[in-house]
Amino acid sequence: MTKAVILVLDSFGIGSAPDAAKFGDVGANTFASIAKAFHAQKQRPLQLPNLARLGLVKAATAASNGIAPDVADTTDCVGAYGYARELSSGKDTPSGHWEIAGVPVLFDWGYFHEKTNSFPPELIDELCQRTGVPGILGNCHASGTDILVKLGDEHINSGKPICYTSADSVFQVAAHEEHFGLEKLLSFCETARELLDNYNIGRVIARPFLGTTAENYARTGNRRDYSVLPPAPTVLDKLTAAGGKVISIGKIADIYAHQGISESLKATGLTALVDKTLAQMAQQADNSLIFTNLVDFDQNFGHRRDPIGYGEALEYFDSRLPELMAACGEDTLMLLTADHGCDPTWPGTEHTREYVPVLLYKAGLKGVDLGERMSFADMGQTLADYYGLDAMAYGESFLANLH
Repeated sequence: MTKAVILVLDSFGIGSAPDAAKFGDVGANTFASIAKAFHAQKQRPLQLPNLARLGLVKAATAASNGIAPDVADTTDCVGAYGYARELSSGKDTPSGHWEIAGVPVLFDWGYFHEKTNSFPPELIDELCQRTGVPGILGNCHASGTDILVKLGDEHINSGKPICYTSADSVFQVAAHEEHFGLEKLLSFCETARELLDNYNIGRVIARPFLGTTAENYARTGNRRDYSVLPPAPTVLDKLTAAGGKVISIGKIADIYAHQGISESLKATGLTALVDKTLAQMAQQADNSLIFTNLVDFDQNFGHRRDPIGYGEALEYFDSRLPELMAACGEDTLMLLTADHGCDPTWPGTEHTREYVPVLLYKAGLKGVDLGERMSFADMGQTLADYYGLDAMAYGESFLANLH
């Protein structure tokens, strides 16, 4: 039987990558920073017994040059564990996810580097002309929550969408679902996606929100990501082409531009994402892959620089792990990993270049040390091996280590 489930703990890095200096991220460590801040404020260490049983603390200690995070470890390890460096040139969401699926991004994305007046005037002019909006607001690097407080009222009064970017290769658009309209926002973003191909921008993100004042503006669950296609077939493409099934939960389908996806399911919030994953694990048959992105870690806590909220979310996820492990039964391989770091104590609000955990669970595994993996693509190569597919161009399978 060949069933698998991947859960991406979005942004859960476990130590500075060897090339962190290129990104100004030497010393960033999402996991260790959360654990330290949590203990200092809560007067107790993070409680992650189930993640520890899968080998998280051992992997994080190895990734941090032998310095253990402030989290209790266990000798009762029931998983395989390691840590992976990123081969891709960036530290953004598409690059990380595509590399997990066996396709690293070896080219440079386009970026909007200017902190203000970030977008070329000709791009704004054509976008407004083609969509009929009276102009845009923002045009800067910004936090997605801060910019709603700053510009939400003006957006509602003017009918101008809020457009902003970050250090990632991204063009984000916030608009009120009722005053501007969700369908109008999605149409605007589709036009932006067409125009931004010329600038080699990785993603356009629709960020709908609701609320009546700056005090209660809040994003809704109707986010939509418009990504370019991966530069080569991923393991998802190979599995579906071979007659298998790939179930996307959360934003996975958007990240892969819906390529190699059999069915796309949405859910909002960590609880709902885990619940939907469990439901699909019970429903799906042999030769299926359930692929879930747990976005809350990144968007709600990493980017918002909230280590305490991040720690509480990790403890909640840890409390749900026994259900996920039990749902694996005898026939399902479960992989927990991340797509990049986002140290909530690091300067700024951007992703951080870090190792990511590689934690596997399957009946019979017992404390298998996978060591340092030289690319996230090792995970994609292992999945290709697991499903009996043609090998990927990148990555080294560690499937044999699990037997």
